[in-house]
Amino acid sequence: MRKLKLDELNRISVKDFKEAEKLPLVVVLDNIRSLNNIGSIFRTADGFRVEKIHLCGITACPPHRDIQKTALGATDSVEWKYFDSTLDSIHELKKEGYIILCLEQVENSTYLHDFQPQKNSKYALVLGNEVKGVDDLIIEKSDFYIEILQIGTKHSFNVTISAGIAIYDIALKLKYLDLTKL
Repeated sequence: MRKLKLDELNRISVKDFKEAEKLPLVVVLDNIRSLNNIGSIFRTADGFRVEKIHLCGITACPPHRDIQKTALGATDSVEWKYFDSTLDSIHELKKEGYIILCLEQVENSTYLHDFQPQKNSKYALVLGNEVKGVDDLIIEKSDFYIEILQIGTKHSFNVTISAGIAIYDIALKLKYLDLTKL
């Protein structure tokens, strides 16, 4: 057993990434304050060929040294757009036919493992501020409320961990991670 070398990983170019089929998912960052979290989410979005990222409110935009440090170039491959408010992003996405998924601990939420996305639908995954979570107004405007089951004492994952878990789960359920397509 040996670790693969970089040239053995079959990475595609940024140009090929931009032309490739994307996971029908927009990640909406609702006032994320940590530049490292923003960069990590870009990197995760690149890893799953997420359609795009909406950066909202106080969420910083590339180029920024601290975003780039964790994004490792993913800000060049993943399409992104900035909105003054998350509500503006949600309104635009709803007009474009996206189903809004709020990743938050709310009454009557559906555990992520029980959520079944539909194959021909487009989704937007809203991730909230590291301290306050998803804004209450955005919760009201969402179509579904999903929660990651946790059994420890904290009942709180870092936003980048939550993003990775949720994006991976959605990609698997939509059968997007099909190695025969690569």
